[in-house]
Amino acid sequence: MQRYQCDRMRNQLSASPGRHDFVIVLNRLKAGFNVPKIFRSADIFGASEVHLINIGPFDPAPAVGAFRRVPARFFSDFQQSYDALTARGYTLFILEPRCERSVSRHPFPTKSAFVFGHEEFGNNIDGTRYPDLLCLGIPQFGSTDSLNVSVAASIVMYEYVRQFATS
Repeated sequence: MQRYQCDRMRNQLSASPGRHDFVIVLNRLKAGFNVPKIFRSADIFGASEVHLINIGPFDPAPAVGAFRRVPARFFSDFQQSYDALTARGYTLFILEPRCERSVSRHPFPTKSAFVFGHEEFGNNIDGTRYPDLLCLGIPQFGSTDSLNVSVAASIVMYEYVRQFATS
């Protein structure tokens, strides 16, 4: 808990946006292993920031320092994050295993935000309240129901970076 508080303070004081203009939104994830792993990937892929919605303290060690480097914004509910992002011109995508629109075939706008839900229960977001949220899925071919959330987030970040890669 003390390490989390120390790293959170460092985050607020010195973290700076990465080179890409995408945001990762973590909606009610368990405050365990996946959150720091997603920060690690967000650092690697150059995320602008990570939104944490209703997520308690977590062990930052698996982030390997990324929690100190990638700006974190904390919210108590999705509406607050949504309002902040739409006010800045972001298009929001919600990741769901059964969405027919594939991340690999959908062109992303520069200002993209990707919403990931709870590992067991998914997202609790009422789509009728947010009709502009676009559903995306990652193609899956096996019999397992869904990918681990940190793996899914890494795939989406990679695809965003791939689309905007400059050689």
